[in-house]
Amino acid sequence: MATGFFKVPTPTNEPVLSYAPGSPEKDELLRTYKDLKSKQLDVPMYIGGDRVFTDNKQPMLQPHDHQHILGHFSEGDASHVEQAINAALAAREMWADMAWEHRVSIFLKAADLLAGPWRARLNAATMLGQSKNAYQAEIDSACELVDFLRFNVQYATDIYRMQPESSPGVWNRTEHRPLEGFVFALTPFNFTAIAGNLPTSAAMMGNVVVWKPAHTQIYAAHMIMELLQEAGLPEGVINLVYVDGPTTGDIVFNHPDFAGIHFTGSTGVFQNIWKTIGNNIHKYRSYPRIVGETGGKDFIFAHRTTDAKTLATAITRGAFEFQGQKCSAASRAYIPSNLWEDVKNFVIEDLKSIKMGPPEDFSNFINAVIDEKSFDKIARYIDNAKDSNEVELIAGGGHDKSKGYFIEPTVLLAHNPSYVTMCEEIFGPVITVYVYDEHNADETLQLVNSTSPYALTGAIFSQDRYFIEYAANKLQNAAGNFYINDKPTGAVVGQQPFGGARASGTNDKAGSMLNMLRWVSARSIKETFNPPVDYRYPFLGENK
Repeated sequence: MATGFFKVPTPTNEPVLSYAPGSPEKDELLRTYKDLKSKQLDVPMYIGGDRVFTDNKQPMLQPHDHQHILGHFSEGDASHVEQAINAALAAREMWADMAWEHRVSIFLKAADLLAGPWRARLNAATMLGQSKNAYQAEIDSACELVDFLRFNVQYATDIYRMQPESSPGVWNRTEHRPLEGFVFALTPFNFTAIAGNLPTSAAMMGNVVVWKPAHTQIYAAHMIMELLQEAGLPEGVINLVYVDGPTTGDIVFNHPDFAGIHFTGSTGVFQNIWKTIGNNIHKYRSYPRIVGETGGKDFIFAHRTTDAKTLATAITRGAFEFQGQKCSAASRAYIPSNLWEDVKNFVIEDLKSIKMGPPEDFSNFINAVIDEKSFDKIARYIDNAKDSNEVELIAGGGHDKSKGYFIEPTVLLAHNPSYVTMCEEIFGPVITVYVYDEHNADETLQLVNSTSPYALTGAIFSQDRYFIEYAANKLQNAAGNFYINDKPTGAVVGQQPFGGARASGTNDKAGSMLNMLRWVSARSIKETFNPPVDYRYPFLGENK
């Protein structure tokens, strides 16, 4: 029985290892990478306490070498979704009743395991299955996921500490209960940390979870599940299933105990989910929590006072790291006429030195995009641009999927600020530039604000502090994560809570208390020590 309010270890951001030549972390990562690559894994679903295998085996491929099979996962069907929900609900009472300090200890242990003996394994899995270079894997599957686990424990503690005032003779208190039912976590391919955070943040607050990852991220997802099991996660708290989206959704969103969804993915899918939940609202025990981060058409806006080399570096990093497959990746840039020639030359110079290839070669800055469907979509945008008189190809534009899904970093110059690649999310290594008259900054800010339906990330560059303040105010609703003189990517847990509004999601800020509050339902309790014994109030006395 708990006899105190416990102070959890103060979280600090996990240091990013360098993987420099000759470093011990590089040697360990390469050994682990080669070891995993040499094997074929047979990956089960995790339902209750069981590892569930099926006869429907689907291959897990490397995006940078799609002929190489990393193993197979057991694809499930509707019956497995139902089993996962039943397992979650069966585990709910014991998990919800567990003392909070024991619950969060599991995730603190998982963080320490990941920062230590599991680091190379999960990084290597992310490199192999999602074609991330060593640095991108390190900041994602190691550091960010460790940070989510540690900082979310602190946020949970802060939530439990939030208590109301009490008046004389009364004790007021608030319970922060888990939601009544189960939470559905639907996670994307591009960040292993997001795949780990969406189910664990809800579970940390006492909820039980059914987790469906993107098929192209299952290789790393099952390792997250094994990590959590080693950390002591009880059976049925998080259930990992590999079932197609429509089948899963049909069962989850019609279940009376559906209590919430934690989602990262496309805007179209999220809007359909929201519509489905609305149509089924009469079926649920309670109003489900709907938390989602979706797409982005993230911008860079430069003022005429910007340093050209700084701006070019932000474009190269912001648009092309992880092949532009970050929700936050720079996809459109507005550059003043007095800077364009210098910026163009600097970016072209950068691209000439960039190497593209598989992630085991640490000199490769660019790797492959995730799969053939994504490759074909991105290539179509590039090829259409080559045939259009509204846009000019400045750099890149090549693509080849014969061995891996490789697309060159591509820079387009739009003569029409409403050209399709300035407006639509591409999710690949393509940035479109619009050059504006250096004296028309205010008019161009209006373009930035109105061109896209999204509002995820954005950056402004300027050395004029008056303009910085003005632009920040004009664009206050254009980006949930807003950067001044920095690229619009790289949010750090505990420093820049992440999420956008408009068509980019519910802006519930992963990596903050705001998100954790979505996974509890408060109960206010008032205890009166000396209750009244007469219904009469003083005002009822006779007026003489």
